[in-house]
Amino acid sequence: MSYGNPRDQVIDDAASTAFAQAYGERATGLPPVAIVIAAYNEEGAIGPVVAALPGEVCGLATAAIVVADGCADGTAAEAQAGGAMVCDVPVNRGQGAALRLGYRLAREGGADYIVTTDADGQYNPAEIERVLAPVVAGEADFVTGSRRLGSQETKDMIRRTGVRFFAGTISMLTGQKISDTTFGLRAMRAEVTGAVQLEQPQYQASELLIGVITHGYKVAEVPATIHRRRVGESKKGQNPLYRLHLPGVNNLFYGLRFARVAYGTWWRERQRSRPSRPSRPSRPAGSGRGGVAASGTGRNGPVESAVRANGSGPGSVEASASSAGACWPADPAKRT
Repeated sequence: MSYGNPRDQVIDDAASTAFAQAYGERATGLPPVAIVIAAYNEEGAIGPVVAALPGEVCGLATAAIVVADGCADGTAAEAQAGGAMVCDVPVNRGQGAALRLGYRLAREGGADYIVTTDADGQYNPAEIERVLAPVVAGEADFVTGSRRLGSQETKDMIRRTGVRFFAGTISMLTGQKISDTTFGLRAMRAEVTGAVQLEQPQYQASELLIGVITHGYKVAEVPATIHRRRVGESKKGQNPLYRLHLPGVNNLFYGLRFARVAYGTWWRERQRSRPSRPSRPSRPAGSGRGGVAASGTGRNGPVESAVRANGSGPGSVEASASSAGACWPADPAKRT
């Protein structure tokens, strides 16, 4: 994994070292499935979330890793009391940075699969098996739940419209049909998180999804449920007017920032995957302006085209109904 910001690497290196020292062999010998949760001031919510996580999914043992992102309350202590391994970072950087660190801890600990869920209790832990099953079966490298294929309790029309809009936009940009780009309950092969460039401190849902698609990994969606938050308040769309709780304002800020990350990531990945231009041939001797000989007498060979990392293009797979029940490990899904 490469870091665009050296400060982030310093923070993550220190956090990784402290995590390994705190948990010893538990940190370096994780079970096959690591459930990663980013949490910021979720005291009162994180405890029940951790307690409800399954100890086994698809016949594979699990471990919960909570990254407490500069919390000013009892989030870290509550998560640890619930049985999670906690990486307590002293500075708040955002959900994206916290998840990136969680992915790293999972990979370094030897986990084969990573599942993400939120700290606020909006996702159903019973659906983790449905999300992970296609990955374990080798049918997909990355699976995301979808409220549009499943169900949602919110009646916020602005948010519903935003989900549809960004799903359509990212589907158009990537050529991969996606119905829900922001769903937090996801499962993936651990190595995927190390191959994709992740530099966004916030709104990483779209960065990870677009990166996975453009790297040629197989992506699938499964029906899932998102519930209303019952404890605390959402941290999404923080802005100077956040505390006023003005209708639609927080959603507007969230949408604008999400769009910036989505379009920026798409453009970055598009530039990465474009072939390099051939170099111009050198001028023959004596052909310079005014009869002055040009330096060099030969022609430079064409620069080799950049090969798209990890595959030749986006791949997709629809999760079959049988995947939710058949969770036996299989060969990793081949990238197309």
